[in-house]
Amino acid sequence: MEQLIDSFGEDAILFSIALLVGLAFGAAAQHSRFCLRSASIEFVSGSWGQSLSVWLVAFCSAVLSVQSLISLGYLDASQSRQIATTGSLSGAIIGGMLFGVGMILARGCASRLLVLSATGNLRALITGLVLTIAAQASLRGGLAPLREGLSGLWTIPGGNTRNMLAYVDLSPAFVAFSALAALILSVGFAFKSGTQGSRVGAAIVVGITIGLGWGGTYAVSQASFEVIPVSSITFTGPSADTMMGLVNERSLPLGFGSGLVPGVFLGAMAMALMTKEAKIQRFGPDMPMERYLVGGVLMGFGSMLAGGCAVGAGMSGGSIFALTAWVALLSMWVGAGMTHVLTSNLARDTSDAPV
Repeated sequence: MEQLIDSFGEDAILFSIALLVGLAFGAAAQHSRFCLRSASIEFVSGSWGQSLSVWLVAFCSAVLSVQSLISLGYLDASQSRQIATTGSLSGAIIGGMLFGVGMILARGCASRLLVLSATGNLRALITGLVLTIAAQASLRGGLAPLREGLSGLWTIPGGNTRNMLAYVDLSPAFVAFSALAALILSVGFAFKSGTQGSRVGAAIVVGITIGLGWGGTYAVSQASFEVIPVSSITFTGPSADTMMGLVNERSLPLGFGSGLVPGVFLGAMAMALMTKEAKIQRFGPDMPMERYLVGGVLMGFGSMLAGGCAVGAGMSGGSIFALTAWVALLSMWVGAGMTHVLTSNLARDTSDAPV
């Protein structure tokens, strides 16, 4: 790694790692239909099936890969942003709820919108752009004061306070073994629900890419004399940075985030073309644009408030057991479930109304 950094530089190495990780994630997410929105709908409706099982397989795989790296000494997540810095429980709760609401309205989370965009879904592409603009406005623009105010309502210090495993004193090896057992059960549930074996395998790959992201950035940080943030897959921040880089710079600045987004897009596109699932999809009478746009804004603001999206907080942060990440993930499930029930009841009442 030291020789690679000396030859090409940290930014180029991080870009290359993210590009490869993104290619694998995009292809696996497209084929597995990995989607927190669909999983939450199945969960709240009681029709537990393929979408929920795919999400569980991916999540257990992520925990297994990350905790295995930690137990083997190839990763130390204690200096990651999700654990080392001051966290916001109010941001995780409010932001997670808003993200969950937006996820239902926009028919997909940030990662799913990016994957669908690569298959020719213009609804997802436009919604993703709105999400990215809202995220940038929440980070540094007009929505930043509101985000900062909500984040400051309930904060917790970094360190063991944000590390859930520190409360129960569980070793990474024990957690990895438990995740393996949970993964086996989830795979059994997936097959019982009729999920194709290739989709189950792809869901496992989705989880593995979370570990590869953590392990890759950690390896670079250990070999470099520069301060390199240890992180893994997330979408709202990198999407906003990539878009702003394309708008403001003549060439895209290299880094983990700028490699991840095009990698996921290309991976999903390649899988869609290979399986002949790529096709242009537009807005229609039963898919009003305003619903998608509102959902995109809520997800953009909510993810920045919560400290990550369904993958950034839910998978990457959840796999290292950051407290605020788990709170955000739970809030996303709650927000999505409540919104699905409300919108379903509203649609039912409307259809039953006399003409």
